[in-house]
Amino acid sequence: MDILEGLKKEHSKKQTDRIVRYIGADKKRFAMLIELFFKGEYRITQRAAWPLSYCVRAHPELIQPYFKPLLDNLGRKDIHIAVVRNTVRLLQDVAIPKKHQGRVMSICFDLIQSPETPIAVKAFSLTILSHLAADYPDIRGELKLIIEEQWEHSTPAFRSRAKKVLKAMESLPQSSQD
Repeated sequence: MDILEGLKKEHSKKQTDRIVRYIGADKKRFAMLIELFFKGEYRITQRAAWPLSYCVRAHPELIQPYFKPLLDNLGRKDIHIAVVRNTVRLLQDVAIPKKHQGRVMSICFDLIQSPETPIAVKAFSLTILSHLAADYPDIRGELKLIIEEQWEHSTPAFRSRAKKVLKAMESLPQSSQD
């Protein structure tokens, strides 16, 4: 299968599943997909985001060598929201290397607080931060405050995810500073 041709041919769940099956746990095939994700033309980058997130969900180890470029890409202002959404989606399903955790937290807090951020991206960001709150108890208060500030004007989807995040944080052990 030619991944580029597959992405050009159609953008559908069926095609995404074909690409994900083709790549499997193969690092070389995944490298081809991520190269298109980072350096393909606009439409190809957008279309590569979907199978990329599904590949990483099935094989989280595949993304490990690409964390820095993934986060660099996420910081760009000229990428399509589908790229942002699928990048943040995959980050909620992987162990984020310690050296990248601070940057990921910063990105997620920025996404949650931006009024332009779509709800799905905010929801994924909440989940990432709730996972990181286990190791970084200091962010719990800030996260709770942001949720409370947005609660009144948020959508049911945001509230649903926020409730789960708050409940998950309640079950975390208290830090020695609390």
